Amino acid sequence: MVIVVVGTQWGDEGKGKVIDYFARDVDIIARYQGGANAGHTVIINGKKFIFHLIPSGILYPDKICVIGNGVVVDPVSLFEEISLLEKNGIKVDGRLFISENAHITMPYHKLLDQIEDKFRGKGKLGTTGRGIGTTYADKYNRIGIRAVDFLDDDVFYEKLKIALELKNYLFREYYKEKMLNTDRIYKEYKPVREKMKKYVINSVLFLNEMIDKGKKILAEGAQGTFLDIDFGTYPYVTASNPISGGVCTGLGIPPTKIDKVIGVVKAYTTRVGKGPFPTEIKDFLGEKLRRLGNEYGATTGRPRRCGWFDSVIVKFAKTVNGLDEVIITKLDVLSGIEKL
Repeated sequence: MVIVVVGTQWGDEGKGKVIDYFARDVDIIARYQGGANAGHTVIINGKKFIFHLIPSGILYPDKICVIGNGVVVDPVSLFEEISLLEKNGIKVDGRLFISENAHITMPYHKLLDQIEDKFRGKGKLGTTGRGIGTTYADKYNRIGIRAVDFLDDDVFYEKLKIALELKNYLFREYYKEKMLNTDRIYKEYKPVREKMKKYVINSVLFLNEMIDKGKKILAEGAQGTFLDIDFGTYPYVTASNPISGGVCTGLGIPPTKIDKVIGVVKAYTTRVGKGPFPTEIKDFLGEKLRRLGNEYGATTGRPRRCGWFDSVIVKFAKTVNGLDEVIITKLDVLSGIEKL
């Protein structure tokens, strides 16, 4: 059985809480898109955990977590999360697996992300600066580094060298920035690559074998429908497909094996950064919603723009995701507001 949880707005709908609820009754929790730009907040036994890469189901000791091929993986962020979990007594080894085809976010991706957004001027998108879009760009330009490449000494060095020849040209000739050194990065990432080996598997075969054995899988979406690269408010979108269809390409699970799609809907609407927002409240009431709902990004800490519930966008989300059920969150935040 495969259950998919997606956001129906611009992310931050409360998917982390919903995923945590359903994670108790499944065997495997799998991320299918996005990267360390996501932020799922879960509180267990009074402890607050914010996950950027690892599925939040890792908090349950009997669950397996998978980072799919559709995710871009920042090894530095990954091992920061693993270290934090282990310090809190949560075992990760043997329970976390990464697709061999997941693409790796390198230092030049983050640097380029920040520089490009700065150079956009008035067209600035307000990215998280974590190299997500630039990693996906390399993936589609076919100069990306996959996890399977990252682990092979010769392949990694050769791909790193080719990528840096292109990036350094941009840094030097166009952006007037310092160039990066291939040998230095190769050496710096040696310990990380060694640590990562035990986590990398053929996740497509693994997940489909588990489904055929009757295991329950929860596919965990990041961001939301209107941040989808194809169906969102382009260009103010993320670089991947958070919609339910992203499960097929991001995990290698065929559509015929998806049993249920659950949409998470916030009782009002929020979005971070720039982009259209038809129901935005720009007066004191918007500030009140932000304060009562604690509407600040889990990844960036940026204040979220707040507005009224928008039935038009949620209806579209139902259509494009094929929603079977919806879960409404944060109704309590609207308590005390006389007119809705």
